[in-house]
Amino acid sequence: MYTPPAFREDDSAALHALMRAARLCNFVTATAEGPMATPLPLFLDESEGAFGTLYGHIARPNPQWQVPVLGEAMAIFMGPDAYVTPSWYAAKREHGKVVPTWNYIAVQASGPVEFFEDPERLRAAVTRLTNLYERPRIEAWAVSDAPESFIAAQLRGIVGLRMPITRLVGKRKMSQNRSAEDRSGVVAGLRQGERASDHVVAELVAEGGVA
Repeated sequence: MYTPPAFREDDSAALHALMRAARLCNFVTATAEGPMATPLPLFLDESEGAFGTLYGHIARPNPQWQVPVLGEAMAIFMGPDAYVTPSWYAAKREHGKVVPTWNYIAVQASGPVEFFEDPERLRAAVTRLTNLYERPRIEAWAVSDAPESFIAAQLRGIVGLRMPITRLVGKRKMSQNRSAEDRSGVVAGLRQGERASDHVVAELVAEGGVA
């Protein structure tokens, strides 16, 4: 991912927070048959490795885990995004030398991927992932709520994945390269948008791109 200095995010804690907030990622591998990608919820274990380790699972019939991976895998996490029209810029009225752009937040985590089928490791990974998203609920569901035989059958239908992160690249493109007047115009324009993400991006631009 191309990350000009104005938009680069290097703080590991901030990158981890962005990954957790994104929840779903695109898990991508390069293979001799071409690139393969699967949308997946992954959980981050920050205690493993310099940048943390990602865990999740993939459907057993999915060919992505069966085709040899070339090099490292990549998990792409996307945050809020919004289209920015040059009509909002003060610079448009001054000289007209402006073009449309897109504001967004993205994190790319790369590392070697391990696929595993051990039932106990699978159960542990599924339990941790489930607890992560069920914990905030008033009536939280737990893996142990389902019959043991049913869970065992479900585990046979998936394959676990573990990806120690060796490289983290983060980008917050929130109009930091524009003048204060242009940013004010972007904030005002996005606050009038109909999409919920427009309003989120408006506040991020107002705060200087910092979540």
